[in-house]
Amino acid sequence: MKSLEQIKELYKSKCIDGRDLCRLAQFIPFNELKDFGLEANEDVTEEEWNSKVKPLTEYNVLKQLEDDVDFGFKKALNRRGISSSLMYECVRMWNWVLENDLEDFTEYAQYGLPLFKATAVKYGFNNPIGDMHGDEYIFSTDSEEWFDY
Repeated sequence: MKSLEQIKELYKSKCIDGRDLCRLAQFIPFNELKDFGLEANEDVTEEEWNSKVKPLTEYNVLKQLEDDVDFGFKKALNRRGISSSLMYECVRMWNWVLENDLEDFTEYAQYGLPLFKATAVKYGFNNPIGDMHGDEYIFSTDSEEWFDY
């Protein structure tokens, strides 16, 4: 797994809204936020910020990754293009941080479903598309079966 120092040196955000860095911020001490191009809200003190910073551990990253994969599935299955694209980049970032065999995954069929599926299967997360790969045509239609996930 990459260290915070490696992430700071090597990671370049691909999210148009910085969502990936905002998720990463939970692991960054106050005095290093600017190194990542981030800053805390004006009303947040350094002490308050640092009291909530989580250690960058595999366990903590996997918890965030699970939430992001679940949210990504929801957005993709509802064909929410921008939201699913942003979650796709967040999941790619966490896979890169974890240095797993998915860190170079680039397939983006059907709103990113193949990446969400591959990550869910690798870590045993919820996989609402079952045995499907995620690039099937059904996911681009108005099928009621997937619309309400």
